[in-house]
Amino acid sequence: MKQFQLISKNEKDTKNFAKALASHLEKNDTIILTGELGCGKTKLVEGILSYFGLEDEICSPTFTIVNEYSKNDTKIYHFDVYRLKNTSEFYEMGGDEYLGNGICLIEWGELIEEALPEVSLRIQFEKDTVDENTRILKITTNVEKWEVYFENIKY
Repeated sequence: MKQFQLISKNEKDTKNFAKALASHLEKNDTIILTGELGCGKTKLVEGILSYFGLEDEICSPTFTIVNEYSKNDTKIYHFDVYRLKNTSEFYEMGGDEYLGNGICLIEWGELIEEALPEVSLRIQFEKDTVDENTRILKITTNVEKWEVYFENIKY
C-alpha cells in the first residue's frame, strides 16, 4: 500500500483533481471515498462525472443508495451507503454485483468495508482546521497504475 496526500484549496480544485483522475479510470476501478459530512466527497464525484459529460445528470444517491450513469461504453455507479445499517444490506440490494462491472464511486465506503475489493483507490477527505475551504485528501492505493499516477501528479 502506498499513501499520498494532496491539498485542495476549494471546490474548484477538488473538481479539477477529479477530472484529471477520471481520465485514467477504467471499467473495473473502484474509488472509495471517506470523510465527514460536507468535506467534498460528492464534489469529487461531480468532477469525475463532468469529465464524462454527465454533469447535467448528477443527483445525490442518498435515498436511492446507487445512481447509474452511462457514457458510450462506460458504466459508472455512484453509491452513497451512508443510510445502510451494515454490509448485509449492501449485499441484499445487490451492491456487490456492480463491483467489477463498471467504475464504482463509493461514498462512506468505510461502512461496508468487508464488501469492498482489495484492489482499490481510497481517498479520505479531511477538513483543514485553519481554512474552512481547504481539504486534505489522503490517498491510499495498492494499484500500480495509481501509485505511478500519484507519484507524478500535476493537476
